[in-house]
Amino acid sequence: MMSRVAKIVICLLMVVFFSVALHAKEDFSKPKEFGVYIKTPSGLKRLLPNIVFDEKGFLFIEMNNPPHFLLKDVEFFVLYGKHDVNVLTINPLLFFQPSQLGKLRYIFGKNIAFDVKKRGDDFYVVKPKGLLGRGYMSLWINDTAWDFVLD
Repeated sequence: MMSRVAKIVICLLMVVFFSVALHAKEDFSKPKEFGVYIKTPSGLKRLLPNIVFDEKGFLFIEMNNPPHFLLKDVEFFVLYGKHDVNVLTINPLLFFQPSQLGKLRYIFGKNIAFDVKKRGDDFYVVKPKGLLGRGYMSLWINDTAWDFVLD
């Protein structure tokens, strides 16, 4: 009788332990400031916006010291603020040409599929459906791109 009760207690403890561990994987707090963030094992890292230029029908951005992240550390993206997620894209950036001042210009490559989950007012979690690759990437909404490099 005692061994049966002990087995049930052990099973219940294992269920609780594993459910807490699985739930904690996505556990993070809402950012304090509006912006776009990358979720890494050490927390949310804010991305700075970059301007999308339109020149003769070509949409591009100029590289401006984007942050670098290890590919294995990128878990998902967080958007906090008034953003139109209906026009959100995630794109690799492909070298286009240098500007007249020598700055490197990049155009947007093929869209990467992703899922968006609303977690609150103006608070979204964006997860790529497949694996991201190494290279220069961006999240793009209207005239703003949040660019970063995956190493």
